[in-house]
Amino acid sequence: MWLQKINKHTPHVPQFFLILGLLLPYQTTSAAQLDLAQPLEGLIGQPERGRNLVSNKQKSMCLLCHQGPFPEDHFQGNLAPDLSIIALRLNPAQLRARIVDSSQFNSQTIMPSYYKTEGLNRVQQNFKGQTILTAQEIEDVIAFLVTLKP
Repeated sequence: MWLQKINKHTPHVPQFFLILGLLLPYQTTSAAQLDLAQPLEGLIGQPERGRNLVSNKQKSMCLLCHQGPFPEDHFQGNLAPDLSIIALRLNPAQLRARIVDSSQFNSQTIMPSYYKTEGLNRVQQNFKGQTILTAQEIEDVIAFLVTLKP
């Protein structure tokens, strides 16, 4: 049924290529996550520090686009997935991969690559070669997001 709906809009494309095109992004995603299956630098995240980082709009900027369980913050974003349920969809390795470099999943993303230093555009000279978050801070954010899983 779903393939028929897609094929309705792309009748000139053989079904084989439609299926292949739908499966390839998933294969790329899982291959990209293999390197990030373990915590960065073997560090253990602290959920309390992660919550503070996520809610800090100057440091992490998460709440500019996302919303989450932060009743004290009345101005939260609505451009990106709700952080209070993100751990239902993504495991720690998948969260890590998206935080480290979200552009590997969507080249047009507006989410910053928090742990990437190469291939970036318009980086101020004094910030070149630096990551937005440290490995410890990324692990703290992941530890916090995982606590939101019911």
